[in-house]
Parts: sequence; C-alpha cells; structure tokens
Amino acid sequence: MELVYRLYLAFLLPLPCIGVDGGLSHQFIFVAGPLTNDLLNNLNSQSGHGRESAFPPEMAQSDFICHQPSFSSLLPYFAELHASGVTHFKVFLSWTSLLPEMNARNPNKMHVECYRRLLGTLRAAQLKPILVLNQRITSKSSDSQLSLAESTTFIDLFVEYAKFSFESFGDLVDTWLTFSHLPEATEGLRRGEPPDYLLQVFATAHEKAYTMYHENYFSEDGRVSISLDIHDAVMGLPGSFLTSILDFLDFLSLSIQYNCQQGASIETMLNELQPVRRNTDVLLFSLNFHECSSVPENLPTAMASILSAIYENEAWVIGYDVNSFLNNLPIQAARSHPENLAIQSKPEEAVTSSITPLSSYQMVLEKFANQSVLERDTFLFDVFPDNFLWGTSTGAFNVEGGWAEAGKGESIWDRYGHQGHIYMNQTTDVACDSYHKLEYDLYMLRGIQPQIYKFSISWPRIFANGNRESLNPQGVDYYNRLIDGLLDSNVEPMVTLFHWDLPQALQDLGGWQNESIISAFVDYASFCFATFGDRIKFWVTFHEPWVISYAGYGTGQHPPGIVDPGMASYEVAHVILKAHAQAWHIYDTQYRPKQNGKVGIVLNSDWVEPNAPGSPDDLSAAERYLHFMLGWFAHPIFVNGDYPEVLKSQIEQINQQCSSLVAKLPTFTDEEKKLVNGTADFFGLSHYTSRLISTPVNSTCTPSYQNIGGFIPSVDLSWPQTASPWIYMVPWGLRRLLFFVSREYIGTRIPIYIAANGAPTDNGSDFINDTLRSDYYRLYINEALKAVKLDAVDVQSYIARSLLDGFEGTAGYSQRFGLHYVDFNYADRPRTPKESAYFFSSVIENNGFPRAARRKWSQSFKKDTSVSPQLHSLPASGVPSEAKGVWEKFSGQTRFERDMFFYGIFPEDFRWGVSTSAYQIEGGWDADGKGPSIWDTFVHVPGNIKNNATGDIACDSYNKMDADLYLLRSLRVNSYRFSLSWPRIFPDGRNHSVNHHGVSYYNRLIDGLLAQNVTPMVTLHHWDLPQALQDIGGWENPALEEIFASFADFCFQTFGDRVKFWMTFNEPLLISWRGYDSAIFPPNVKDNPGYSAYRVTHTILKAHARAYHIYDEKYRASQKGVVSLSMSIDWVEPELLNDARNVEAADRHLQFEVGWFAHPIFKNGDYPEAMKWKVGNRSELQNLPSSRLPIFTEEEKAYIRGTADVFCLNYYVTKIIKHKATKLTPFSYEDDREQVLQNDPSWPTTANQNRAVAWGLRRVLNWIKMEYGNPPIYITENGVSTNANVDDISRIFFLKTHIDEALKAYSLDGVDLRGYVAWSLMDNFEWLDGYESKFGLHQVDFEHPNRPRTPRSSAIYFTEIIRQNGIPLPKDDAFVYGEFPKGFIWSVASAAYQIEGAWRAEGKGLSIWDQFTHSPLRINNDENGDIACDSYHKMDADLAILKNLQVTHYRFSISWPRVLPDGTTNYINEAGLKYYEKLIDALLAANIQPQVTLYHWDLPQALQNIGGWENETIVQRFKEYAEVLFQRLGEKVKFWITLNEPFNIANNGYGYGVAAPGIYARPGRAPYIVAHNLIKAHAEVWHLYNDNYRPKQGGLISLTINTDWAEPRDPHKQEDIDATRRYLQFFAGWFAHPIFKNGDYSEVMKKRIQERSQGQSRLPEFTESEKQRIKGTYDFFGLNHYSTVLTYNLNHPAFITSYDADRGVATISDRSWLGSGSSWLKVTPFGFRRLLNWIKEEYNNPPIYVTENGISERVDGGFNDTWRIHYLKSYINEALKRNWKMKKKTYNKQYNEHTLPPLLYTAVILDGVDLRGYTVWCLMDNFEWAVGYSERFGLHYTNYTDPTLPRIPKESSKYYSSIIRCNGFPDAATGPHLCLQPQAESTSLPPSSTTLPVNSTMKMLQFLGLDLTSSQAETALYTLFALLLAAVLGLGLFSFVYRRMLKKGSRESQM
Repeated sequence: MELVYRLYLAFLLPLPCIGVDGGLSHQFIFVAGPLTNDLLNNLNSQSGHGRESAFPPEMAQSDFICHQPSFSSLLPYFAELHASGVTHFKVFLSWTSLLPEMNARNPNKMHVECYRRLLGTLRAAQLKPILVLNQRITSKSSDSQLSLAESTTFIDLFVEYAKFSFESFGDLVDTWLTFSHLPEATEGLRRGEPPDYLLQVFATAHEKAYTMYHENYFSEDGRVSISLDIHDAVMGLPGSFLTSILDFLDFLSLSIQYNCQQGASIETMLNELQPVRRNTDVLLFSLNFHECSSVPENLPTAMASILSAIYENEAWVIGYDVNSFLNNLPIQAARSHPENLAIQSKPEEAVTSSITPLSSYQMVLEKFANQSVLERDTFLFDVFPDNFLWGTSTGAFNVEGGWAEAGKGESIWDRYGHQGHIYMNQTTDVACDSYHKLEYDLYMLRGIQPQIYKFSISWPRIFANGNRESLNPQGVDYYNRLIDGLLDSNVEPMVTLFHWDLPQALQDLGGWQNESIISAFVDYASFCFATFGDRIKFWVTFHEPWVISYAGYGTGQHPPGIVDPGMASYEVAHVILKAHAQAWHIYDTQYRPKQNGKVGIVLNSDWVEPNAPGSPDDLSAAERYLHFMLGWFAHPIFVNGDYPEVLKSQIEQINQQCSSLVAKLPTFTDEEKKLVNGTADFFGLSHYTSRLISTPVNSTCTPSYQNIGGFIPSVDLSWPQTASPWIYMVPWGLRRLLFFVSREYIGTRIPIYIAANGAPTDNGSDFINDTLRSDYYRLYINEALKAVKLDAVDVQSYIARSLLDGFEGTAGYSQRFGLHYVDFNYADRPRTPKESAYFFSSVIENNGFPRAARRKWSQSFKKDTSVSPQLHSLPASGVPSEAKGVWEKFSGQTRFERDMFFYGIFPEDFRWGVSTSAYQIEGGWDADGKGPSIWDTFVHVPGNIKNNATGDIACDSYNKMDADLYLLRSLRVNSYRFSLSWPRIFPDGRNHSVNHHGVSYYNRLIDGLLAQNVTPMVTLHHWDLPQALQDIGGWENPALEEIFASFADFCFQTFGDRVKFWMTFNEPLLISWRGYDSAIFPPNVKDNPGYSAYRVTHTILKAHARAYHIYDEKYRASQKGVVSLSMSIDWVEPELLNDARNVEAADRHLQFEVGWFAHPIFKNGDYPEAMKWKVGNRSELQNLPSSRLPIFTEEEKAYIRGTADVFCLNYYVTKIIKHKATKLTPFSYEDDREQVLQNDPSWPTTANQNRAVAWGLRRVLNWIKMEYGNPPIYITENGVSTNANVDDISRIFFLKTHIDEALKAYSLDGVDLRGYVAWSLMDNFEWLDGYESKFGLHQVDFEHPNRPRTPRSSAIYFTEIIRQNGIPLPKDDAFVYGEFPKGFIWSVASAAYQIEGAWRAEGKGLSIWDQFTHSPLRINNDENGDIACDSYHKMDADLAILKNLQVTHYRFSISWPRVLPDGTTNYINEAGLKYYEKLIDALLAANIQPQVTLYHWDLPQALQNIGGWENETIVQRFKEYAEVLFQRLGEKVKFWITLNEPFNIANNGYGYGVAAPGIYARPGRAPYIVAHNLIKAHAEVWHLYNDNYRPKQGGLISLTINTDWAEPRDPHKQEDIDATRRYLQFFAGWFAHPIFKNGDYSEVMKKRIQERSQGQSRLPEFTESEKQRIKGTYDFFGLNHYSTVLTYNLNHPAFITSYDADRGVATISDRSWLGSGSSWLKVTPFGFRRLLNWIKEEYNNPPIYVTENGISERVDGGFNDTWRIHYLKSYINEALKRNWKMKKKTYNKQYNEHTLPPLLYTAVILDGVDLRGYTVWCLMDNFEWAVGYSERFGLHYTNYTDPTLPRIPKESSKYYSSIIRCNGFPDAATGPHLCLQPQAESTSLPPSSTTLPVNSTMKMLQFLGLDLTSSQAETALYTLFALLLAAVLGLGLFSFVYRRMLKKGSRESQM
C-alpha cells in the first residue's frame, strides 16, 4: 500500500495542476499540518529534549511551542515533508495568546517570537506557511472583549489583530486565512442573535482585513481568503454569506468532511458553490474522510472523484490537504485537528529516529556536503526580520587616542606601542582622536543609520590604575556623553567592558595570570553597570578572549607580549571565564531586575573545513580546531560549565606522548562549573574568514597552539585575499559557522549577535572606492540572511567592523577596516565616508536585500508653513520708504550694543536646512537624456570660468544620491533646499519632451528625503535655463511666461504630493542683471544694457505669478503647500547717517535690489516708486521718449500682487553706501542706482574677499519686517567661502554670529522668522569661481573620481546648533547670586610710572621707561609718563576717590628709581621714600590696606646701562632695594608683591622690544636669561622677607603672574589641545612652575626649547640648590588676568630662534566675543573661571589674589561706561562661581521665554579654589605703556585736557562700589539689601548723551534733572533766560494785537 501512495504522490498529485485553460501551474499547493502534541513530544525526545509529561490538551499551540526546548528537532521533520512533495504547512494563530489584553500595543512578545521561529523553521525547510488568524473563538474569550454582542467592537478588535499579524509575520507568510470553522464559532457564541447576523459580523471583519492587507501589506505572492466548511456535501454556511464575501477572496478555501458512502453527493456539494465564478482558484484546505470501509484503499478513488467534480464545474484546484496520504507513509506523521486549535494528544507510539547521531560539526558538513558551487553562491534576495539589529563597532584603543588625557591611566597597548613593537613605531597616542571627536563619530553614525553601536570602555580611562580608588571622573563623563549622544541619535549602545586594553598597573601585578584580577574586573564591571546601565541594554564582558589568551599570553604577538602557549595561555583563559561569569552574575542579581539588559560575550572563530574532505583525520582535526578556538570559551558558558571533551582529551594525549608537560589545562570545580554555565544572554560571534585544516604528519612536543591542538591551518589559494594576510573572503563559511553555533551551543534558547565582521584594505589602495569591502559585506551579510531564512538560525544582529579606520594592533594604521577613511597624516583626523559606508547604509535601510529597494515615507508637512495663502496687500513704498527707520534704530548703536551676544532658542517648528542647486552639484550634464543648459554652453567656452572648470561632473550628485542623503542625515537638518534642473526634466524646455530618467531621479531624491523626515524645499529655476529656450530669446521672450508655467505645472503635479515648499526662482536679480545687463553670467547677453535687465525681470515676475496662480487654483487645496521666490539681499549702511542723500541712496539700493521683485509681489503689484522715479528721470535726461522700466497694466498688477506665501531671502554681505552721480551713457542698470559701495577695512575678510558682517543680517530682517508688513521669513541661503581645509573655524564664526543676529531679530525685534538654511551642503561649482570658492559644510575632493565628501568642523558645529534649536545660554554661564566669604579683599590697582608723573622731581632717577618714552616712534603719539595723572602731587585726590570706592585695599607700586635713583643703596632718596610713607599712612587712616608692588617695570636706567635684567648681578641689587623697603615700610605694609608680570618684563622688554628697555636683537635667548634672573631675584627677596622680616612684620609676599586663559581653536583636535597646554606652560607656567611646583621649568618648556636649540638648550638651567631655593617661594598666587585666546599649533622654521617659535602656538579670537579698546582684550568671563580652576589643579590650590582685572575703552565715551559695568559684573560673577560651590535654589521669574533665567544660589561649601581677593585695573585712566593715553582702563575718567587732571567717577565706579558693599551679588528677590543700588544692565542701552568735560573744575551740577558741568549749566541758564524773555515779549505782543482786534470788532458792530 505504501507503494500505491508513493505512486499516487508521484503521478496523481500533479494532475490537478492543469487548470481549465490547460496551463500548468508551477505553484500547486500540497498542504500538511498543523503540528500535534504527540509529534512535538516525539521529536523532542529523539533530540534529547524530551519532557516527563505531555502538555494538557487545552493548551494553545503557541503555549505548547513556546515551552519546547528547541526548534532544531522540527527542521529534519519539515525537510522530510518537503522531500515527500509537501509545499505548504498549516499554522493556526491564537488570538488570545498573542494579544492577551486584546491590545496590539501590548502583545505577548514571547509568543510572537515563538511563532516567528516556527515560521522561520518552515521557511528554512522550504515549506511555506498558510496562516489562519482565527480558528475558533473559545467560550472563555467570548466572555471578554471578543464577544460579538457589540459587533463594532469585535470587528475593530479583529482588524487590529489582523494588522498586528500582517506586520509581525508578513515577511514570512504569503497565504492567509482570516477565519475557519465558522459554523461552530457562531453556534458557540450565540447570545440570542440570529446566525445570519453573526455571520455578517464575520464577513465584515474579513472584508476589512482583506482590504487592509491589499492596501498596505500586499506582496507579489500574497493572498487572503476565508475557510468555508462543507460537511457531507452540505455547506455549513448560507449561500448569501459566500456571495457577500466573494469580492474579497483571492481564492476559495474549502474544509471538506467527505463521506465515502455518499460519493454520489459530490454534485450536490458543488451545487452549494454556484456563486463561485468560473476559473476561481480553489484550495482544499482540509480533507477528512469518514465512513470509509478502508481509508487507504478508498483515498485515491475518493480524491479523484472530488477533483474531477471540481474540474467539471470549471473551477481551478490550486492545492489540497495531503495529511491523509502522509499518514500512510513511514515519516514522522502529523494529523490535522479540525475540531479546535488545541493540539490533540494521540495514543501513538513514538517514532524512532532513523538518523545516526552525528556531532554538530559533522551535521553541518553533511547538510552542505551536496551543495554545488552554484547553489552555495546563489544570492538570496530577501529581508531580515523586522526587529533585526544593524550596527557597527570600534574598540577604545583602536580609535580613542587621548592616551594620557584628563587622568587616563596607561594601558598595556600604550606601553607596548611606546616600546616600539608596532609597525613603523606607531602608537595609540592619538589614533582617530575619538576622545575629542565624539561629535564627529556620532555624525558618522547618523549617516550610516544603524540601530546599534558597539564600542568598548577603556578600563584605564575609568579606573586609571585598574581599581576603584583611581576613579577618573573625566573618563566617566566622556562615556556618559557618548552614551547620551548615541541615544539622542537613535542609536542603541552595545558596550564592551574589556577590549584588550588592560591597565598597565594591573599587568604589573601579573595581569590575567593573577586570579586577583577577577575581583578587580568584577568591581569595574559593577561600577559600569551602576553608572551607565540605566541607558545600556547590551553588555559584552569580553571581546574575543581567544585573542587575549592566544596572542597576548601565548604567541606574544600582542601585549603584554608573553610567550607561553602551553601554560599561560590556558591559565589566562581560565581566569577570564571566571571573571566573565562573576560579572554576569553580578548583573543578573543586582542590576537586571531594574535595568532589564542583556549580558553576553563575543567569541571569535574561523569556519574550518577538512583539507581532504574524505580524510577522517582531517575531519577530526578540523573539528578539533573549532573546539580549540571557539569551544574553549563557548563550551563552558553555553553547554556545561566545562571545557569540551575534545579539548581536554587532546591536551591529555599530547602530554602523554611527550616526556615533559607540554600544556596544562586548568580544571573547574563543580561549583565553578555551575557558576560559569549559562552565563550569557546572547552569543556574540566575531567572524572574518575560513580555514582548511590538515592533520600534522609529524607531531612534536614543542609547545605551540598548533602542536597542542594537532592541526595545521591553510587556505584555498582560489579564495580572494584581503589586505590582511589572515583574512580571505569565504562568505559561505559564515552560514555554516552560524548553523554550527546554533546546533552545538544555543539551539533556540538565546540569539546570536554577529558582533564583528569585516575586511581591511591596505594603506596604499584607493581609500574611498573600496569595492572589495562592499563585496565582502554584501556576500557575508547574504550568508547570514541564508542562515536566518533557510536554516532557521536565530541571528538577531549584524555589526560591521568598523566605523572608522583605526589602530589595528601590531599592524598599526597600515590596515584599514573602516567604513570611514581617517587621514592619519592630518592632525584633524578627518573622516570621509567610503563607498562601503553608503552601501552598508543602504543595506540597513532595506533591512537586507529585497528585490526592490524599500524606501518608505509617511511624513506630513510641518505646521510651520501653514501660512495664510494670501498676504495682506500693502501700499506702495515712499521715497525713501518708511523702512528707513531701520537705520534710525540701529545705525546709532554702540559697538557694545551691536555686538553683545544674545542667547536663546527658536520656536519648536523652526526649519533648519542646507541648500544646493542642480547645476552646482549634480553633474551628469548630458546623462540619460538631459538637455544642455545655458550654463553648459557657457562653461565650455574657454576663459569664462576660473581654471576653465565646468559643471560636467561637479559633485556627481546625480549618481551619488545616497552620499548626499547620508550627509543630510548626519547634519540632522529638517529641510533640504535644492533645485530642479529644467533641462533634466524637459530637455528642450517644453513639456512635450519629458525625460523620465530625470523625473525618476528627483522622485527618488524626494522620497529619500521624506524617508528620513527631511522636508524638500524645491526651487524650480536656479539659473540653468534650457539652451533650447535661450535660443528663442530666453527670458527676453515673453513666451517664456507660459513655457515656465507649463514646467511649474508639471512639477507641481508630479512632485507636489510630497513637496510642500516651492520657490519659483532663485535670486532673479542675478538672472536679470548679471545675465542680461553686465553680462558676466550666461546667457551673456550684452546687446541692450539698461533695457534688457528690466524686460527680463518683467517676464520673470509674470512667469512667477502665473506659476503661483496655477498652484493656487489647481493644487493648493489638495497639496497644502506654499509658493514663493528667493531673493538676494545685501545690506547697506549709509556712510554718514546724518546725510539725507546717503540714507536715500541706501533705501534706493534696497529697492533696486529687493524691491524690484518684492514690491510688486508683496505690495501693490508694481515696481517701487524709488525705482520708477529714478529710471524714469534718467530716461528723460537721456532724451528717451519713455522710461526704460516697463509698465504693468492694472490687470497685471492685480495678477502679480500677493503671489507669495512667505518671504525667502539669501544674505551674504554688507556694504557702506553713499550717493554718487553716475554717468548717463551708456545705459545700465548699475548706473541707474546712483551709488558707490565700499567696505569697512575693520570687517572680517572672507576667502573670496567679501566681508562677514553678521549684524547686517539683523538689519535686513528688520527692513523686510518694516517694508513688507512682517511676513513669514525664511533665510534660504547664508554662508561664507573659506579655505579648503576641514578645520574651517572662520565658517564656524560666521554661522555663530549670523545665526545669533537672526536670533536677535526673532527674539528681540519680533521678526516672523521661520527658518534658516545654510549655503551650502558641500563644496560645489561656484559659478564664475569654478571650484576655487569653498562654501561647503562638507569638503569635496574634486580631484578624486568618487568626489568624496568630508565633514568640516562647521558641519559638526551646525549640527549642534540644530540639536539645540539655537544658542541657549550654557548652564555654566548662567548668572548666580551669592556673596563672597567674609574678609574677602576688594581692591583697585595702579602703577608708579603710569600715574605718578613727576619724572624728575625731588631727586628721582631715570627709569628705563623715561628713556623709552623719550625715544621717537616708541609710544603712540609720542606720549610719555612725565606727568601722567600727576599722582605724585595729587595724593589727596587719589585718596578721595579711593574712599568713595569703599575698597578694602589699594594696590600700587613703588618706583625703584624714585627711592634709589641709580638702583643701588649707595644713595637713598628720602623724598621719594617719604612720598610713599605719606601715602601709606593716609591709606591706613582711611582704613585702606596697602598692597605694595616692589617692581612694576620701571627699572633704574643706571642698572639697565650695565645689562639690566640680563645681568645676574641684578639679583643682588633687587634684594638690596627690597630690604630698604621692608625696613622703612614693612611695619605698615602687610601685602607685598615682588614682581608684576615678569612675562612682560622678559618677553616684551627683551624679546619683542615693544616695552622698555626695547631690546629685540636676541628673541630666542634674552627673554629666557631675563626670566631666569627674575625668578632668582624673586626667590631671594622672598627668603629675605621670610627669614628676617616676616616674624616681626607678619606680612604676605609673593609675585604677580599674568596670563590669558587659552582654549583650543578646535576643541575636537588633540594638536590644538596640546597647543593650549603649551601656551599656558610657556605663559603662566614659565614662572609659576619653578615657584609653585618643583623649582624648575616645566618639562614642556625644557623639551620644546631643547628640541629647537642647536646643541645646548637656550633655556638656562637651575642648579639643584637653586631649585630648592626657588621652590615654594610664595604665600599666594598673584594673578593678573584680562582675556582669553583660542590657540592652535604653528610650526616655525627651524632656523628661527624666538620665544614664539619655541612655543609653537598661534592665537586668534572668537568673532562673537565682545571687544574692547585694546585689540588683545576680548570680553570672555568664562575663561576667568576656567583659569582659576586650572591654577587650583596645576599648583595644588594656592591662595589666589586677583591683582588686576579690567577692560579698556579707546573711544572717549564719557562716564556712562556700560561696557566696563558689563565686564566687571560678568568677571566677578565668574569668580564667585569658582569661589563657592553653588546650590540651586529657585528661579527668577522676571525673565522672558527666550532668556535662560539666572539661577539663584546659596553658598554651601568652598568649591576648592582658594580665591581671597579681587582687584580692578585700574583706579583711573592713565598712561598705558606703548599705547600712551589712547586706551582707558580707569574706573575714573582722567581729563588730560584739563591741567588739573580731575578724576571723575564713571558709572562703573559706582557699580563696583555697590559690589564691594554687598560683598558680591545678593539676590534682590530674597529681601531688601541696603547695599544694593539700582544698577540695571540692559543688552540694549541708549547712546550716552554725556559730553566730555572741558573746563578745569569739571564739577557736576544738577540742573532741571540733568547732570551738567558748570559751564554747561551756565549756558543752559542763559538759554532758559532768553527763552523766558522771548515768551514774555511774545505774550505782550499777543495782548496788544488781541486788544486791537477787539476794538476793531466793536467799531464794526456799531456800524
């Protein structure tokens, strides 16, 4: 009988495949299943996973399946079914099991996953599932939400369930049945409702599910039906039901109960199917035969009868149930169970397996043994499961660099590299600099768009010495920022705890050979879990521990370089396994309950094949290789807690064969086995290549990995080799390895994560076009896909190695694994996406390899452009327009008001974008049918473009769309502005010539943008007119109005369903002016200047209006977009604001430039009056009959008016303008404007010689607001050209300042600004400049055929602006309230030479400054300090202002030559000493403590004559001078400063020569000698005081060091960071390091100067005794600080010997920083705080006194010095922050929504900076050295024009006095404070009306509420008297006239 069925299956089954038309169906269905309880139990018992008791019959199928140990046992059974001819298998879903709460948002994920595994196993066996959504509704469920009593509820719930099923299983299922067993379902659920009603509910539910599937989820083979029941030839459902659903069936599914005794009734059965149409597909889903005398004998006959009858009815059987036939074959049987969904238990005997047990490795070989090469390499087009994780990876030591940064400890790789063990002596010191370039790496990740990023934590960066006691908070902060950045970029972190970089301190203790390291590792892991685990859900304990054990401790190829393969290697592995296990248990018990993460391990393994497939020895050796490599670690963790038997027996055998111990494998105790077993939540697999394995011919006893293992690896030479000698491309090995891992280690218990896979290219190959790597990824990923789809292996992730090229172990940087190229030759470490990055990104986007690429978009347009479709009509502008108020409002601003930086954010729906245009980037100039444009024609004429460049290729964006989308994703923009190439869509410009290739390109681009939530902003015409249209006159031809409208109509219709922001024209001004008037742009029309431009604009305006109305009338209602045009605007400032002609010229300029287009559209439909008047008048003067400016008809005006929904502008430059009478002939648009433009030389210059004037943008925006009624505004272009480097700091300054001005316009001025779009996305073809100008946020290499794009620093900066939606106030910069400690010193400073004058009075000797200032060309205006402020004679005046300030201290200096005229104690000038004694006494009497500086630069000239500070004898002279002062003044002076700013003495005086004594001949030697002597002189004086005077006088003594704070120009660049450190060490550290640290110069200085010296170092050396003498000679750190600089490395030629060359640092300032009266001084309060903290950290927290801090003004601004008030407030507040640890208390609510409120704080405890005093420089304006009196630092105004030199308080003196009284900044909101005076500071202050004093007294008087000088008051009094007199006379005259009129009226009335 078996033979009968075999024959039946072979011959009869195919017969029904022939349909009614005789065609042969290749898709015939033979369906078996579903699974039964007994079958699963039998299969599990055969595979060793049997259970003691069966599941109860009522258990749902999903519950049963989910409790099976493994799906692997099902695969052979399914494969046997497939071999028997079965094509499909029934699977019944359980609604209530999948959605126990009937809520698709809260499914039972375990059951979902179980079903997916079942379906995947079927697909792997090449069986297709038929999925039944609902077999029956149980009584239990009917009592809940599934009750049919509420039909709507049931239908909705079922449709939701169906949707969930389609989405959850649709990738695995093609055939669906919504319901089966409907009669039983309706009968079981009846609650009094008629059956027809219930059936209609089912029908409606089915119909909705069917419709939803076909609308949203349909696939090529997809189909949906419902199962109809026929019992003994009677349909269980009425015919009306079948009729109602017939249109919603893809085939007819029948479940037939057939009675063999009633075979004749088949015709009756068919009558039940009359509604079925001819040729309907019929599936006999279920066949059950009963009442048959002998089922086996009757089956073929009965089946033939049924098929024949159906055939006679002209239906088409597409398949049927074959279970009845299979039950009679000797295979593992499964019978259908039509009664219910529960799996029925059957009392059958278990089926014994006929397969001989094989090892997992043998099973893999057997499975693939018969594969042909064609079968093996056939590419599978399919996709991975929806929850598949895609990622990329790095390792800390590979990429981070920063090897000794911020407290990081040394790792074994640091030590190993520094010992010279790496290729070309390379090291990990900088690597990719990822430690500083975190934002760059995130940028690249967003481009690739992975779901996961695997990186490692550097153990020594967290714990410098490997233990918790050496915790490094800055390392923790780095990883916190990385993790937060990843999550913010929608990338899940996968964190590796140990990726080979062991702390060297632990290696010094034995490393992994010392078992104590286990506790250290577990503690480290626990810290990481606790610190980062709230955000980390994937942890890897060890990455490739085999490499650690094998290469680090076996072969010694890796650090720590130990060669001991037989002992240490196994010992290390043993320790690692136990460390891993303990870390896993720590997570499992302590962290998993809250964090819900997974912990696993990543094991590396090759795949291996026997070298001789038929050789049992090679087979054994190959299997042994796998166990030695993979099983060594996998077997203990995933199998039984112990090493594999193969490994143990092999080592035992080799030891027995040899006379001595070759290898020692440690043993686990039983307790350790339990500890290790099962300690992984996933299997991380690292795989690169495959090997062929042979058995050694002669084994030896030499310990080696291969000898111990008994194998010899080799490769097939036909395998393609990569740049790495050990990686060959063998993709099919991955599939086999995955299958092996699944069989050997995990089954279906836990998933496999492919955690590392990739291949390198070498350093010399094409670094961008890495096709080999792309091929590698494509093939290996496809093999992983096969493992998932064909082998049912549970692979859940693929992680590509690596994100970046990096440090590759001993190969250094010679092998490149990165998706991104890193140029290690440049300090910037630029990262450039390779072609493989774009490829991998596309794989991720498509989730595999679908036959058609999947790019979904569902973005709805943002609300920000939902503006009213018609802007308000406005009247014509005047001449000049009302918008002249912009100049009135802003042009009078002070620099302080204009340049004050504003912090704030834009509204949430603000649009951030970048822009390009078609011709500039696309290339493909003649590709795929594109027609030529006028620019194509123009550029091909030699000489028209710089370097004869063309746009033929440009950025090749036509072929590199994925690269552009990558950049946009990385930038995080929400908008992208691009233009359509008219000739690419219409090659000849007209709509009859549609180029579908061009249309397809833009469709793909738009879809790609929307897929990543980027809004397309589309320009229809960006200058590239089709040449065919230019040939008929171009824009001079009025016909172009309709031709353009036709093009616009096509674009609206084709793209408008997705494009909601349209611009008709970009910068039409340049089309008209540059193309048809000046003719420097194509079409280069020169024929009719002065006419053509106006005619062209006339046509363009009408064409624009026509396009607008087409959109408005045909598309707006459905597409809901906006239409405008983009206009270019340059701002202009009148040269003289008080010259009306200049103001009118400025207004006229804007009307000619902007109003030419905007006035007709946004105002009245006509040109601006200024333009009509000017062109008309000039035309008349030119004897023309009419104006050259065309005229609109009234109808045209009405048609044009209001044809824009928003205002789009492009802004780049500002100019200074003045009126100019221009020539009348020849005619030209340019001359019609009657103007001349020029630049202010102080404005920053750009690379293309424009000027970057950010404040012009704010004024432009305000002008538009005033002129056009504040329309919604979008900045559609704004950018700057820089040099080609990726380090484009000038562009960052440009963006920062311009965006800030836009922010001011929005926040402060009420401008309706909606978006900012930067020009440009990337470098491109910049018109006449070709490729010379670089405007791109991304650098493009136009020399490389692939046009690689590299992000510049500005791209990273712009991304951060977008992320923050503006420029919010940094938290650290928020203003704080609080008070300084009690006893805090408040002081003000001066210096003898700068204020005293009396340069030859009373015996004073000459100083070097006397000599210097009397030398020509040394001082500004040849000024000097002969008189200065005359403080020598005006002591009382100085004391008066000091008292008014209420300072506690006064810092002043003593003039050395005034006390010792020749510098020696040979003669003491008593008059000079008495002056100082008197001053000190007066100060003390006023309760002001003196702070005395011994030396503030005014060296006696007599000492300079013998060498000055270059002569070592000066040390003794200085000591003697100091002793005189200590003796005479020391009883009253308790605060001494030996030297003021020794840096300036040494470098400015003896290096640059810009200060006295003016020596500059030896800049590389003299400064160092001088500094050497200064340090020794200070030390001697300190010891003198300390030893002889401190015991009695009890004072303090130290020196004052001046220094800027320094920030790296590029904070993401190690080289700039190093330059910053060098700057500080050469500046402050030059003197501070010997005194405050070790008595010697810093190593940085010594090393640098030695390297640049020829032979002996030019830096003098201290003897050991001198070091001890110098070290610690301080009582405090005196600090003079003013400003901050940005630093970067600058390498000088070796032959230059100077301080600057030695330092090797250049400095610049951030353009957004407020300036001052001094070019070097920028207002940077944040730097003050950072500097104080640096001193604390660098010099062990000495007491700090700020001995100078202040700001200069160069303009004589009078007394209202708001700039200085702002400076003092900001800097002192920063000192307060550093002096105290602040605790947040509350918020001040008086600030508006755009201002970050200042935090209110209460001082709690000292933060650590021991700041004890603050001193303002300076008391009064004085002689400021080389700049003379031109810069004013004083709190008091010194009137140098008055011989009495009065000191007049400025407003800043009052403000400083209030701070002193309050001892800081008490919060006014917390209560009244008597110390407070109203001192409100505004960001916008009115210009000062205070006039400068001119008379001698300068006494201020109150007159009518005004502060006036006496002379001003006198004038005012006389003026007032005159006005009163005039009023009296006028009143008398009025009275006289009035009386005369009364009399006259009286006489007239009498007459």
